[in-house]
Amino acid sequence: MPITPSNALPKSRTEPDGSAVIRVLSYNIRSLRDDEAALTRVIRACEPDLVFVQEAPRFFRWRKHAARLAANTDLVMLSGGATAAGPLLLCSLRATVERTEDLLLPLRSGLHRRGFATAVVRFAGARVGVVSCHLSLQSDERHAQAGMLLDRLKAMDVPQAVVAGDINERPGGPSFGRLAAELQDCWAVAPWGAEHTSTALDPHQRIDAVFATDGVEVLGCGVPRDLPGVSTADLRAASDHLPVLGALRLAATG
Repeated sequence: MPITPSNALPKSRTEPDGSAVIRVLSYNIRSLRDDEAALTRVIRACEPDLVFVQEAPRFFRWRKHAARLAANTDLVMLSGGATAAGPLLLCSLRATVERTEDLLLPLRSGLHRRGFATAVVRFAGARVGVVSCHLSLQSDERHAQAGMLLDRLKAMDVPQAVVAGDINERPGGPSFGRLAAELQDCWAVAPWGAEHTSTALDPHQRIDAVFATDGVEVLGCGVPRDLPGVSTADLRAASDHLPVLGALRLAATG
């Protein structure tokens, strides 16, 4: 749907009761192999508090490349990168970091190594666990990783959580369905913007998603195709995936 003033995505803010409205962005950036200036413009225009990156740089001087992206978008590195096999978390200075952890998943012979970038952060009076993920291209391994992701959320022992990433599967598939059975699929709950995330040149499927636990209020979620400052040319040049932007209200947790 076209984005107009009447359906604009809420801006980040702190409520009088200590709850927080945050913007979260999930983006497969293909190891910064595309137009980094276009990518920077897209991220900045989205004004995110958290960025859940997939395919972050993983090899030579990967920290330098990730730090440059963070600096260019007025964000800081939170967790992940090569130490999580590609998933990365960036955050704004609005976030107070409680803890971070990078996790590598079991490696199957002949398949790509996968991992999770995780953190627990606070926004005002709201405490939230966050996980960036990029699941396998192989169906049974992907399904097992979806289960590991749900187990990791339970182990984080947080009152509310947000998961985002490249699921490598459409809604209705067994792995996507496994996540959606226990978490809110934010696009399905409050669709906003456009739906399809792949490919950037020919969007025809939704394989990237933002999920949230039941305590999180979803205010809107989708591809920011008509967001002010985001051009079609930049979306096509920045990566082979389109980003997913969501606005969420986190309850104050004390």
